[in-house]
Amino acid sequence: MRSAVAFLSAFLMFGSGCASLTQGQAGEPDYAALADENLRLGGEALENKDFFRAQKYFEYVRTKFPYQEAAREAELRLADLDFEREAFPEAKEQYLAFIKLHPTHPKVDYAAFQAGMTHVKAYPSEFFALPPSKEKDQGEIRSALVAMEEFRRQYPNSQYANDAKVQWEDARRRLAAHEMYAAEFYESRERWKAVVQRLEGLLRRYPGTEYEERALFGLHAAYVKLNETEKAQDTLRQVLRRLPGTPAAERAQRMLGS
Repeated sequence: MRSAVAFLSAFLMFGSGCASLTQGQAGEPDYAALADENLRLGGEALENKDFFRAQKYFEYVRTKFPYQEAAREAELRLADLDFEREAFPEAKEQYLAFIKLHPTHPKVDYAAFQAGMTHVKAYPSEFFALPPSKEKDQGEIRSALVAMEEFRRQYPNSQYANDAKVQWEDARRRLAAHEMYAAEFYESRERWKAVVQRLEGLLRRYPGTEYEERALFGLHAAYVKLNETEKAQDTLRQVLRRLPGTPAAERAQRMLGS
């Protein structure tokens, strides 16, 4: 009889403990006395993708310790939280708000870089079952290019400057690929003026990409189709200026007949 009572008591205590644990997870966390400790706990929750608890800790620090430096860090971590859960418009808004409110903060360059990265993370998908990203809307890529250009201008000595350059170059490459795709689309339909417009835009806005040679010779061919001989010749001279000492330049020289 005693063993049965003991078993029942232990079962009830275990059940009560489980209920308390569940309630703690779903409700308010146990906040620490110090702001930095709450930031640490929030950071651990964020690493574990426990977004609810992470948000609770960061918001607690921001509201309970508004005059401490930890509150500024909490603002950034709340933006990071939205970034991690792929709420990119909300994350961008928070990063930009941080920059506006704290323009001299030591981590303002981080906020600016992350604001630009919200566009990068929203690029069109490259999932194999979907059309290539070069065929889709390029709005986020253009926004990323502008953001990374501005970042490099404002924070040339930032620890994120090299990463910003990488993203800037990638955005240029992607946009050049899109222009090349559009030009070839028009070429297949023999819409030569549209081909010229696209390729001239590519060469003007995104010089130095891997598409430059194709764009130059494609532009030459389009001018030939339009019977604009002088512009076709000038395009070949552009090859000589832009790609000196390359097989492309040798080809252009032969086509010029000299």
